[in-house]
Amino acid sequence: MDIPEITLVNVLARFPLKSIARFRLVTKEWKLLIDSDFFRDYYISFNSSSSISWSIIQTKPHKLTLEVVGHHGCKSLGLSQSPGSLVSFFAKTTISKLLVLACTDGLVSICAETSNGSPMYYIGNPLFQEWFRVPLPHFLSLQDLESLRKNNERFCDTGLVTKMQNCVVVSYKIVWMVRSTLFSNKLEFMVYFSETGMWETEHVYCTSLCPTIWSRYDKSIALSGILHWLSQDNVTYDASSIVAYDFYEGHNDDNECRVIHFPSKDDELRRFRRTFTTSEGYIVYFNEFENRGLRVWRLVKYTNDPEAWQLCWELKLESFIESGIDYFPVVMHPLKSEIIYLWSMKKKGLILFNLRTHLFSFHKETEVDSKCMDGCVLSFNGCKEYMEEIYRYYLQMYQCLPSHLFFSQYLLPRWLHRLPRPQPT
Repeated sequence: MDIPEITLVNVLARFPLKSIARFRLVTKEWKLLIDSDFFRDYYISFNSSSSISWSIIQTKPHKLTLEVVGHHGCKSLGLSQSPGSLVSFFAKTTISKLLVLACTDGLVSICAETSNGSPMYYIGNPLFQEWFRVPLPHFLSLQDLESLRKNNERFCDTGLVTKMQNCVVVSYKIVWMVRSTLFSNKLEFMVYFSETGMWETEHVYCTSLCPTIWSRYDKSIALSGILHWLSQDNVTYDASSIVAYDFYEGHNDDNECRVIHFPSKDDELRRFRRTFTTSEGYIVYFNEFENRGLRVWRLVKYTNDPEAWQLCWELKLESFIESGIDYFPVVMHPLKSEIIYLWSMKKKGLILFNLRTHLFSFHKETEVDSKCMDGCVLSFNGCKEYMEEIYRYYLQMYQCLPSHLFFSQYLLPRWLHRLPRPQPT
């Protein structure tokens, strides 16, 4: 019996994405329907309020796993394990060392070392178990690359940006950065283009910066094709600004990075050293100031003026004070900007705090997987040990230590998309 198309659409839209991928194999007609723009848009709209599987990723080289906190069991994907488990199969291949470099829009870049220490770079879509080995730049010998990797204060191979259309990744760029000196306003980017399968070099200037220490540029956060780094252009070790560069559109005709100073004054008393995260498509910065006041800003303009940042939340932490909870910042929820993630050193657990309701929940690594505020199941993997290692970097008293980005978020996609490949010539 034939099922009316509109009925079939309404039925299929209620299934998790993992099932939709299997339904494409039922018949040719189902495949054509599922692959249509109409069904994609309807499915994303129908499930827009559903939670999605995601992970809090550690970015500091560490003996433990990439994923320190996982969210799974969400309706839209139907995964029974955390997103980090999708990458684990790759680590079982015959290599001596595996390092996850970046996670962006469902894609993951990896550096694998052979037994003799030679690097192999891969880009993958873990949801579909697709992996592609990225060729090395033709203008860089293996010896040159090994020399650069040993001098990691001048070389960074962790950049990854994507171009999205209708929630689908249509292309990506792998970005390596080389600095001529630690105190330089000139950067050289080596960029791999997924459309062509070729590497190109690009020189970019940051003339708005005073001479700065570039060693903190080993990690970046990608958003909408733009890479963002922490920057220091004053005498303190705390970061004072964000440096950003758009690898798809470019900010201006002069090939210059944008420098955006953090809101609030340098002499204002802050409890934590500066860092940033993402939420609902924005770069977000939050910190606690004197009298236990928490402020949360989002970046709305890539300009170096007060209008660049919008103050979204400002509140007192009475519930924390009454409960005697200490904490340091981790990330914002990537899809719900009212939920903030914090870590308590005294209680050795993760705090989920709702900025709108002022309610919070507490989760320990030793507990059995528990539900969190967005309906997903929380799972931990070496989280406590990682938090204890990085805690001191957040405190203002440790001014001799440079600031770093210690967390990023890995979100599984809202729709099916394959790994973009170079076009055949």
